[in-house]
Formats: sequence, structure tokens, C-alpha cells
Amino acid sequence: MVSMDTDPDSRIKHREILFCTLRPDDQADAASLLLNGVEGVLYARPVGDTQLLVGYDIRYVTLNIIDDALTELGFHLANHLMAKIKRALYYYTEETERQNMGLEQCNTGVHVFIQRYQRLQHGCRDGRPEYWRKYQ
Repeated sequence: MVSMDTDPDSRIKHREILFCTLRPDDQADAASLLLNGVEGVLYARPVGDTQLLVGYDIRYVTLNIIDDALTELGFHLANHLMAKIKRALYYYTEETERQNMGLEQCNTGVHVFIQRYQRLQHGCRDGRPEYWRKYQ
């Protein structure tokens, strides 16, 4: 029997995230920009307007956390039966692997993305003059 601790490749997961095809916006590109640079996410590559390939280390982040954060930020994930079944299976297996590794419940979901947001450069993105912004 092979221990999970001896195989570092078992911690790295490569998944496909599908977005709803009814949305006209390019969700895969926007999600890849958001996910790249997040701790634990190795890569996020859009393959089309509605498909994103993601590689991540389950010690830091799981697919459930990524999906929940994307949904909370307004992204629309594919909702057909096969996508739901695959997601449920991935959620279960990743959580089981984390428990077998002795890792605690993953509660860093939103915190991961908050840290990423705090590292970005911010400035006034409102194109209106100052006096119009305060106009009531």
C-alpha cells in the first residue's frame, strides 16, 4: 500500500471548470485572471469562452473552494447533470484525501481570494470627475 505522503503528485489536481453557455461574457478568461496568483493554484488556463483548466495543490485549496468563490463573485458554472455529478465526486474525493493527510477542514476559501485582491494595485476606477462622484 502506497502512502499518500510519499507521492507529491497525488496532491496536485488537474481539473476542468465549465461555465454556463448561456452567458455571453467571457467567463473563462476572467476566472483565469482571478485564479492565477492565488496560493495553491498552479495554473488556470482558459480553453474557450466556457472552459477553464485549473491545476492546484489540495493542501491549500480544493475544487469546492474554487467553485464556491467563483460563484460568490458572480461567475455562472455549468449546471447540467454530468457537470454536477463530476463536481460532487471531485468534492468528495478531495475532502477525503485531505482528511487522510490529516489536514483540517478547508476554511480558507474566501480568505484566499481576499489575499489575492489585497495584493493587486488599486486606484480610482471611476471615470467621473470628483465633484460628480459626490453629487447627490
